[in-house]
Amino acid sequence: MKSGLKFMLAGIFFGIIMAKTEAISWYRIQEMFRFQAFHMYGLIGSAVGIGILVVGAIKKFKIKNIYGEPIVFHPKERSISRYLLGGTIFGMGWALTGACPGPLAVHIGQGVGVMVIVMLSASFGTLIYGAIREKLPH
Repeated sequence: MKSGLKFMLAGIFFGIIMAKTEAISWYRIQEMFRFQAFHMYGLIGSAVGIGILVVGAIKKFKIKNIYGEPIVFHPKERSISRYLLGGTIFGMGWALTGACPGPLAVHIGQGVGVMVIVMLSASFGTLIYGAIREKLPH
């Protein structure tokens, strides 16, 4: 129960940050896809930079997870077509709905009811992927 509460509080904190930085703003997202503003590129670039630093620190200092187990990063096969296809599908969904999966929950929490349809569609797509995953080239 306590660990669930920690994750719930972390999610609420993350949602507040997303809302206050306007990372969930449909207008900001459209500005990004139309190359009209730097705002979202700055946010995404900052997140990538911080992520690189944190992963580097985890590897260098051999930081363990909350259960005391070592955090292991497994190398992945690099395939440009895989990234292009996945990025295109993700980007199209993001551009059409004005939200990626994280902000969907924030929008719903703010009372934007239409995002429930987007969340259900994203969940359905995830279920379909899970069902056919073994048949797809990876």
